[in-house]
Amino acid sequence: MSRSAKNWDRHVVEAEEVARTAGFVGLRDEIVRLAAVSPGEVIADVGAGTGLLALALADDAAQLWALDISSAMCDYLTAKAASAELDNIRCVVASAVSLPLVDASTDVVVSNYCFHHLDDDGKRRALQEIHRVLRPGGRLVFGDMMFRVSLGDPRDREVLSAKVRAMIAKGPAGMWRLARNGARFASRRWEHPAPAAWWSEALERAGFTDVIVSVLPHEGGIASARRS
Repeated sequence: MSRSAKNWDRHVVEAEEVARTAGFVGLRDEIVRLAAVSPGEVIADVGAGTGLLALALADDAAQLWALDISSAMCDYLTAKAASAELDNIRCVVASAVSLPLVDASTDVVVSNYCFHHLDDDGKRRALQEIHRVLRPGGRLVFGDMMFRVSLGDPRDREVLSAKVRAMIAKGPAGMWRLARNGARFASRRWEHPAPAAWWSEALERAGFTDVIVSVLPHEGGIASARRS
């Protein structure tokens, strides 16, 4: 969702393949459970991609806004929604830091693996936008990478070590990806994940209450909060 050098229109197939994996399906199910959508609510899915969350939540929604920076992702999701005969999903090309929704217009905002593409300032702007479009009492639930690229924290070290081992195990292709990611990190073009503690503070600063941030056994975590 950030306007980085990465052209997301070229990664639709890759995004769809990742969305179909068991790990992401399980993460989707937990986000859906925590969102606890009631019939007739309005939902916004920020960084909707090819529809992992949107398609799972649409049946109970009066309206679901699927927002993504990639027009190709939006086209793909529109086709999937039509295939599922869902007429309440509206796909819109938009950035997480500027949501094209009026104030207090949504009941639930969800997101999955979008925010680590934003730097810390971008994450804060996105949270302010989400707070703005939520109605009082509205809920935010999202999953994302939750660690820092550093060696100072035991979990950060464990996550980074697991990633390096996984890439090395893939042989030459993995080694090439490891080198490429190292170059991207050195040039500050890599992702910008944030740890759970950072998210807890940022959510509270943005005006959210009932903040709960939980890390998962792997790199990720899930956060939930409410607009007061």
